[in-house]
Amino acid sequence: MQRTLHFAVAAVGLAWFFALGAGPAQAAPQNCAVERTLLDASATCQPDGGSGYVLHVDCFGLYASGPFPLYAIGPYPVLSYPFTPEGQRVTAGCTGMGPGVVAVVTNAYVEVYNG
Repeated sequence: MQRTLHFAVAAVGLAWFFALGAGPAQAAPQNCAVERTLLDASATCQPDGGSGYVLHVDCFGLYASGPFPLYAIGPYPVLSYPFTPEGQRVTAGCTGMGPGVVAVVTNAYVEVYNG
């Protein structure tokens, strides 16, 4: 019974995010354009003199929560590698965080990286 309930809640949640998943997202730095699809997000930032940025993608779905085969359902973040804007596209996605991962993008934005 409990397994069926968890599956039903997950199915409803994923259906809701599939309906809202794609579309434009807001970027914090003014010189960046962020585009997102259902499964990943990309940012293109124009040169600004050397600031470091990172693309932050919020995901929701089935993900690897520990050593294989531990999985969980819920929200989790994905970060791109830090980059210096040069007008090239940087992409980060919700899939690829372990075998069998199924997740959608709920938000995406660019942050100034202070590493």
